[in-house]
Formats: sequence, C-alpha cells, structure tokens
Amino acid sequence: MEKAKEAELDLVEVAPDASPPVCRIMDYGKFRYERSKKSHKSKSHQTKLKEIRVRPRTGKHDIDFKVKKAIGFLEHKDKVQVTVMFRGRELAHMEEGRKVMQGIIKMLEEHGKVESPPSTQSRRMSCTIAPK
Repeated sequence: MEKAKEAELDLVEVAPDASPPVCRIMDYGKFRYERSKKSHKSKSHQTKLKEIRVRPRTGKHDIDFKVKKAIGFLEHKDKVQVTVMFRGRELAHMEEGRKVMQGIIKMLEEHGKVESPPSTQSRRMSCTIAPK
C-alpha cells in the first residue's frame, strides 16, 4: 500500500481467490475506462430490416424525404425494404408503381445494392436493398 501511495496510484486486487491474493499497482480509473471501452467495441451491430412505404402517386418531395431516411438506415448498416402499395384503380396502372420503384432504387444505388429485385405480391410491390 505504501508503494502505491508513493507512486500516487491505486492498489487493485486482481485475484482475490488466489493464495496469497494477487494485487497490482495501477490507475484504477484508467483501467475501468479501458475495460468499458473494450467491451463496447466488441458489441456488433444487429442488422434490422427497415421499411419505406410509398404509393404510385406519392409526391416528389415526399419520396425525396423517404429516400433521405433510407440513406440514413443504409449508412447505419440496416437493410431497407422499399414497398409500393396499390389501392383501388391504381392496380390497373402497375407501370406507375414500377417507375416510382426504379426511381427510388436509382437514388439509393450509391449507398446500397439491390438484394432482391422488385417483385409483386397482390397489392404491393417490394424490393430489398442491403448496405454496401
């Protein structure tokens, strides 16, 4: 303990169960900081699937805003599912929805790659974009 006081450091008990107990002279605050930093670094990001829904007649500004959010998701290493929803008579104009989908894919292609191409299931058209 005297050596620790002279060095202005802390006496830390490393292995209390050992016989005799093992102690180390160190800066305890620095030790705790490095240990927490190391445990924080080891945590990996869990990839989530985020969805962006639009309609064939969604306005340009609204699409731009949703694409901006999608870019944020992709930069955060999450996948983005782009969904175009059709209602009523919109089902007769699937090409409008396809144009909207292709426009969104084109805007997102520098931030991610198309994982599954656009596919249609009844009233919705969707595709998945994964981060690069």
